[in-house]
Order: sequence, then C-alpha cells, then structure tokens
Amino acid sequence: MATTSTPKPETRTFDSTLESAHTTMVFGEVCSLAIDSFRAGKARFLLTMLGMVIGSASIILVVVVGQTGRDYAIQTISSLGPNKIEMQYSGGSFIGPDSTTTPDNMTRGDMQAVVDTVPGIIAYSPMLEDHERLSVGDGATKDTMLLGVSPQYKEVRGLVVLAGRFFDEQDAAAHAKVAVLNEPLADELYGSAQAAVNQDITIRTIPLRIIGVFKESIPTYGISEISDETLLIPYEVARYFTGTDYLKEIFFRMQDSSMVAPAAKEITDLISSRHRPNSVYRPMTLTGILDTMSKVTDDLEWVLLLAASITLVVSGVGIMNSMLANVQARIREIGIRKALGATRREIRLQFLTESVFLSLSGGVVGTLLGLAVPLSVRWLTPYKIPIGWQAAPIALATSVLVGVIFGTVPANRAARLDPVETLKYE
Repeated sequence: MATTSTPKPETRTFDSTLESAHTTMVFGEVCSLAIDSFRAGKARFLLTMLGMVIGSASIILVVVVGQTGRDYAIQTISSLGPNKIEMQYSGGSFIGPDSTTTPDNMTRGDMQAVVDTVPGIIAYSPMLEDHERLSVGDGATKDTMLLGVSPQYKEVRGLVVLAGRFFDEQDAAAHAKVAVLNEPLADELYGSAQAAVNQDITIRTIPLRIIGVFKESIPTYGISEISDETLLIPYEVARYFTGTDYLKEIFFRMQDSSMVAPAAKEITDLISSRHRPNSVYRPMTLTGILDTMSKVTDDLEWVLLLAASITLVVSGVGIMNSMLANVQARIREIGIRKALGATRREIRLQFLTESVFLSLSGGVVGTLLGLAVPLSVRWLTPYKIPIGWQAAPIALATSVLVGVIFGTVPANRAARLDPVETLKYE
C-alpha cells in the first residue's frame, strides 16, 4: 500500500527561508528602481511632491494654530479666576398674609458657615450692591454702582491695582471711609489713575477718600459684576448705604481647580439647608466654561484639519496623474521586465512603491517645514507657542495613505499590461 510522504520540517523551513530572502531581494530591487525613477524625472517629481509638502505643512500649522488659540482662550478665561465660586440667590420669595413679598437672600452667617464647614477655601468675600450718585470736589455728580466687599475680594477676583492701594483688614475693622475706583471711572472724573488717588468724594453727605484705582485682569465687557462706573468700598461701610445685611453674592476661592465642582455642590447644599425649601441658590464657576471652550476649540481644530486634508487629496490626484504618465512613458521597460520573469505582483509593487516614496518624501519635507515655523517663533521671539508634535506622525501616516490610495490605479494599470504588446511599443 502506497503511503504519502510529508516534507520534513527541515525542508519546509529551508523553503520559507528562500521565499523570505526572495521577497527581501524583490523589495530591495523595487526600492532601487523607485529611486532611479525619481532621479530620472527630478523636475516632474519635485513639482508633484510640492502638493504633499504644502498639505503636510498645513496639517502641522493647523494643529499649532488650534492649540495656540485654545491655550490663549483658556488662559484668558482662567485669569478671571478658575478656582472661583460665585454664589447667587436666584429666587424663591415668601408671600406673607399681607401679600408682601419677602426675598430669602443670603447673609454673612451663610458665608461664615460655609467657611467653617467646607475645606479648601483660601479666600472669600461678601458683596452688597447699591446704585448711588457721588459728588466730586468741583460740584460735579456721577451715577455709580457701589459694591461693598471685603479686602479678600481683590484676591478672589484677581484685580490689578493701578495706583494707590486696595483697602485692607485694618480699614475694614475700623469702618474706614475709603474707596477704590475702577479705571474708566477714575479717568472720567480725574483724567488718570494717579490723579484720582487721595481725592475726596461724597455719597449721601458721607465723605470717602479714594485710596486706589483698579482694573480687572482682563476686560469682561459688562458680563461680570464690575462695570465701568464701579466703586468698591469696605463691606462694613456699604451697610450704611444699603441698610441691610442681605448679600447679593458671595465669592469663594478654592485652593485648587479640582476642588471647585465638589465644593460648589457642598456650598449650595449648605446654604439651601439654612433657608426656606423653595429658595434657589445657584453657584457660578468657570470650570464648565473652560470645559466648553476646550471642546469648542478641539472641534474647530478638527474642522481646520479637514480643510487642510483637502490639500492632500488634491496633491494625491496630482500624484496619480504623474504616475499614470510615468507608466505610459515606461511601457517598453515594463514589457522587458515581464519578459525577464517579473510577475504582476512585482510590477504593481514597483509603481506603488514609487507612489508612496513620492508622497512620503513630500510629507517629510512638509512636516519639517511645519515644525520649523513654531520652533523659529519660540527661538526668535518671546512667544512660547505650542508645537504640534503629535501632528507629525499624523501627517506622515496620511502621506503614506495618500500614496497608497492614489498610486493603486497606476500600479494596477502597469501590472495588467500585455507583455507582447508592450515589447512592440515604440
């Protein structure tokens, strides 16, 4: 009975080694031919590669611009106080038997209870608000918004003192009749911040001495509690004008931004527990705004990347046209290679390698140019713009992908050419 013999493991291993060596030789030969082809048509290939250079550089620069815009926006918003919690009374008034409405405002007792209970608070300030008319020395009057705050309000809000000083704890304890003006108000009344310091103003016949002029760290354009006509005085003095201890807002500054969200919930629950069940108290923080801003800038960056990718698609079409012309010019060469034993797979691999080599070369040059721009700005100017290192592998991978996609059609056309007809081609 005849038996079928199976190849020995040594024979199978030897065949695999020969096949691997053959594949390595074929790929090395293909790469050598691709380089020779590039050298033979330098001008055409360089012009074709230019599109990939522009596209790859655009991807890098889009990422740099997107990161720069995001960092600037987040830094700008963060300067308002990323660790700040602003508590506001939002409603829930009580209607008594006589149909009078009694709001359930916050008090200093609420603020002190929060400070004693919630960990991580490094600064805090109550705020009373009143609209008053002030008189200056020459008899002129001006409608202003008067805010009664504590000395820690400067730290909580990140205010910048332009002239003079901010009132301190000693002023607050002594009920000192001092005031700090916003810069636009000081300019309007006295012409400059320096000229406003040590001037006297009068509100309701009560004299106040201007001891300083301040501004916000960034313009808020009226979206904060501070307007152009704002006058800050100690909270203890503001009670003379408002006649109440009810607070419009309470400001807290946390030790770390990660503590803001849990602290805001804890503060809200604590204040709510000290008031009527239907009263509503709302915390305002910048963490949500920062998260939204980061998401918006990320989405915008993806949109810009998509727009930059169109350049790569256009350059890919240019690569395909160049490779089709290259196939047409080398028909006889293809026929000779097939006559010498080259397979369709090897012919296809040859032209596909040339396409990838062309697109990848443009991608490398474009990536280097794209990275050179932010590096030059960082080295030659004081601006430390971010460098989109993570965009470099994306640009290079996209370049390879473009070469494969748009080089497939010319490679298949070259592989399908009839050997007999190609040898007759003149």
